[in-house]
Amino acid sequence: MEIKKSFIDINFVGSFPSCQKMPEKLIPEYAFIGRSNVGKSSLINYLSLRKSIAKTSKKPGKTQMINLFEVGKEWALVDLPGYGYASIARKKRISWMKMIYDYLESRKNLVNCFVLLDSRLPLQEIDKNFINWLGAKGIPFSIVFTKIDAIKPLKKTENIDSIKKELLKSWEELPELFEVSSVKKTGRDDIMKYIDFLNKSIKS
Repeated sequence: MEIKKSFIDINFVGSFPSCQKMPEKLIPEYAFIGRSNVGKSSLINYLSLRKSIAKTSKKPGKTQMINLFEVGKEWALVDLPGYGYASIARKKRISWMKMIYDYLESRKNLVNCFVLLDSRLPLQEIDKNFINWLGAKGIPFSIVFTKIDAIKPLKKTENIDSIKKELLKSWEELPELFEVSSVKKTGRDDIMKYIDFLNKSIKS
């Protein structure tokens, strides 16, 4: 499949402590973010068809800077630090959030932010607040439900329906929703097709 072939051509550009330190890029950027240990690094590895393009860890807080990857010289993937709990000092966590907010608000070529939610859990307050912040700032985003392999199908459906219902208390309609498992290798094509659709929309 053409999308898969092009996505193998992924190159690490660098890790940056702030949006201001990042290179100026004219290509579209797609950011991935979620609470610590939501499965973000595993998802990025799955999307890239690589085993360790992003470093995975059972310990929260592995990603500490803005990691930039260029994909086929056509668009870029941005791996943002996880928000929420991490075994680091509170001052450091605050600086991470400032870095994240600065990037999301000021990066001109950011096309979409993929917010990862653990499908096994009810909607967490910190996720709800972050999603509502994106909406208040007018930042385009999608929601990716991760770890769908680690929960029974019926329970997964109940959890996701409950999250949708909770979000609709604040939203008239929901953004694009995706379900993925980096273990069972499902859901990748839907995300890749959506990125391809957005890239084509920008060019048209």
